[in-house]
Amino acid sequence: MFNLLSSCNPVNLLKKLLYILQLVGTDHCAFNSTQKAFGIDDFRKIPNGVNGIEERMHLFHTQLYCVNTFYNQIYLFFQESGQISVTDYVRITSTECARIFNIYPRKGAILVGSDADIIILNPNSSFGISATSHHSRSDTNVFDGRTGKGKVEVTISKGRVVWENGQLNVAPGSGKYIEMPPFGYLFDGIDKVDSNYLSSLRAPVKRSKATS
Repeated sequence: MFNLLSSCNPVNLLKKLLYILQLVGTDHCAFNSTQKAFGIDDFRKIPNGVNGIEERMHLFHTQLYCVNTFYNQIYLFFQESGQISVTDYVRITSTECARIFNIYPRKGAILVGSDADIIILNPNSSFGISATSHHSRSDTNVFDGRTGKGKVEVTISKGRVVWENGQLNVAPGSGKYIEMPPFGYLFDGIDKVDSNYLSSLRAPVKRSKATS
């Protein structure tokens, strides 16, 4: 597994990824230090999973624009070459996720009839990640100590401001289950592929009758 968010990657690698990168998600499955300690004598007993859902948008923005001192020219390179844009960021973090889960354009779009789920990200605002200040109940954070620029300052859910000035403003039970219909766009063309494969097998095999 390649961890795109682990460190600032070389320019050439990021350039190549932009042509094939479909989306960036997170397999968020956090455990606290007590739970992780189950494997202190046997690594096979360590619960498998780390945090990521709270940090994803911030870290990926930092990676794309790579605002550390060693790669301080990457931002200008991508902007001037047209290989990365705000639209790409939205597509990779939101739109494509909604399409794969087959809930686009209800989610992943700002359109008439969509759910009005919007974030306001300030590209010049700094952020810092700490296990002592994050919003997870876990007492560990694999990104602890990381800093960068590009911070979500406002979150709007179904037209309501639910996050602003570091404060969460939601009521328990306000969430709603979103059904994900089967057979999204990823299944387009599968029938044709299957048909071509079966045809290539040239079945059934014609056999002559055995003679005694």
